[in-house]
Amino acid sequence: MISTPVRLALTTVLALAAGSPVLAQTAPARFESFTYAGADPATSSPLATGSYRNPILTGFYPDPSVTRVGEDYYLVTSTFSYFPGIPVFHSRDLVNWTQIGNAIDRPDQLDFAALGLSRGVFAPTIEHHDGTFYILNTCVDCGDNFLITATDPGGPWSDPVWLPDLVGGIDPSLFVDQEGQAWILNNGPPEGEPLYEGHRAIWIQRYDLERKATLGARKVLVNGGVDISTKPIWIEGPHLTFRNGWYYLTCAEGGTAEGHSQVALRSRSPDGPFEAFEGNPILTQRGLPADRPDPITSAGHADLVQTPDGDWWATFLAVRPYGPDQYNTGRETFLLPVDWSGEWPIITVPDQVIPWQAPRPALPETPAPAVPTSGPFTVVDAFDGPALPPYWMMMRNPRETWYDLTSTPGALSLSPRPVDLGDNGNPSFLGRRQQHQSATAETKLVWTPTKDGDRAGLVALQSDEWWYFLSVGQEDGDLVIQLRRRAGPGEAADGVVLASAPLADPSAATRLKVTARRDRYDFAYAAETGDWTDLATDVDGTILSTRTAGGFVGVVFGPHVRSGH
Repeated sequence: MISTPVRLALTTVLALAAGSPVLAQTAPARFESFTYAGADPATSSPLATGSYRNPILTGFYPDPSVTRVGEDYYLVTSTFSYFPGIPVFHSRDLVNWTQIGNAIDRPDQLDFAALGLSRGVFAPTIEHHDGTFYILNTCVDCGDNFLITATDPGGPWSDPVWLPDLVGGIDPSLFVDQEGQAWILNNGPPEGEPLYEGHRAIWIQRYDLERKATLGARKVLVNGGVDISTKPIWIEGPHLTFRNGWYYLTCAEGGTAEGHSQVALRSRSPDGPFEAFEGNPILTQRGLPADRPDPITSAGHADLVQTPDGDWWATFLAVRPYGPDQYNTGRETFLLPVDWSGEWPIITVPDQVIPWQAPRPALPETPAPAVPTSGPFTVVDAFDGPALPPYWMMMRNPRETWYDLTSTPGALSLSPRPVDLGDNGNPSFLGRRQQHQSATAETKLVWTPTKDGDRAGLVALQSDEWWYFLSVGQEDGDLVIQLRRRAGPGEAADGVVLASAPLADPSAATRLKVTARRDRYDFAYAAETGDWTDLATDVDGTILSTRTAGGFVGVVFGPHVRSGH
């Protein structure tokens, strides 16, 4: 952990977490604007009266968990090793969501060290009880399972309270019954040796809310899945719901790829025994024709919530592939009603396709958010406020001051440092999600490199090993526009050059643009005014897909600067 505690929120400039500032050898790069725009055919058709669009949160917002407090709804998702982590959203209609903060917004809460971008914080769950909000989570490879609390869901959130009894598990959730008794559920190793790869179990243990400590023995609720004879994999993401005298346990099963699903079991007691629903799964898209148009796949990891009028809804993750299990936008958050007309919750029936549009919940409509999260939209960051919007992220915890919004008002200044995108560190890079298959990201840069290896520009990044970097820089004494790529751990940490062109006027502003077209990306540049010049077109975008790069994240776009070594 970082030795000197530092209170850091996105309402302030980054403060030093340890040591002294690293003095930049080249002047900071000044980014005077950043524009993101996207529109996909499946999510751009006119919205029918009384309907909403899926996904409700586009771009990589996986593992959604939702809770209701009165007429307000709060939702959190995974961010893995990005910082700040665990975005917190608010809505009053389950459709229009506004990000109100990040639960992990101080470098000393967790330490992502040099973890891969798909490690860190997995599958948070959010609950509310007696005036306190609880988020339970797993910091994979960085401390195991923990709980944080807040009285205001927008923050500040507490430092982690660790849950040592859950070591080796993931996906913890909290259940509080009508008498105020609490339990923690989680995915963990089965009792004894696993019988096959992906063999896991769902565990439960009592929890003391006042002492913030587990108590009593842990117990297995589900071994393997709803039918262990079929060798089900990765039973996870457990949630308990009490209804009509039954405790319903809903879990994800089948892994997070195309076999993903949601299953349900029930018992008369929170600690079982549980019987599985004969009609499982209650949500999935597996088994549907692979060649169906505009598919939505890999649906699962659902959380249920009830409205004041008694209706039930589910948030869950799914993906929008452009090719065979290829997607660059990551796992996204979807919404569907829960049919509880019988004794079991049903989200989809067999062969039901998740709709792109569906009737809205019967709730007062929330005004559209200032920053859209669904459908076609454009967002312009002018960098004219005292803080970055909460959707901007960096790779891992900061250790020093390297960006600011005050030295040049109306611009984001990034200090060059000898940290590359491929170093598994905290480079001078800020990213926002690619939220459409067809999208553009554009920035205006004012900067003059002074030595070989100085580079500043625009990045499309999936992880430390897979990215493109369109930059203004100096190479062999010449000022150039350059496109670099890293396509796997076998290539250099600073990438390889794909295309290069002379920089005409280093003292003028340069505009840089990346255009995503499903599996193809284009990279272009221009003077402050004037036409765009293509540097590289039809570049392979599949290297940024989860299928190629692996992991659980999606592509982010953003400004980056590095100094020559």
